[in-house]
Amino acid sequence: MPRPRIPRFVQGGPMANAFKPQGIPARDLAEVVVPIEGLEALRLSELEKLDQETAAARMNVSRQTFGRVLAEARELVAEALVMGKMIRIQGGSYTLPGVGRLRRGGRGRRGRHGPGGF
Repeated sequence: MPRPRIPRFVQGGPMANAFKPQGIPARDLAEVVVPIEGLEALRLSELEKLDQETAAARMNVSRQTFGRVLAEARELVAEALVMGKMIRIQGGSYTLPGVGRLRRGGRGRRGRHGPGGF
């Protein structure tokens, strides 16, 4: 039986929940799904310029877990940019500090692949 997942703290939800290439209808695009905690890892690392140890402490996870979440989010964003896919931000396993309840949901690591998917 796997170990229970530690709640990953995030500061808040995304400002937008999807990004897509311009000029192509969303229904015609394949998409990748970046979980909320992946977006938070990108925010802490890339925008706040925190080292992994500090960022991991902010998210209430180990440095190794933070590194894995960050690497997965970077991979998904790179895939979307290179392959022209829509990025959907949703789901995951996270909690807001002070709220005290774990949120879970959304799809797995990747969403539907549609045209141009692999």
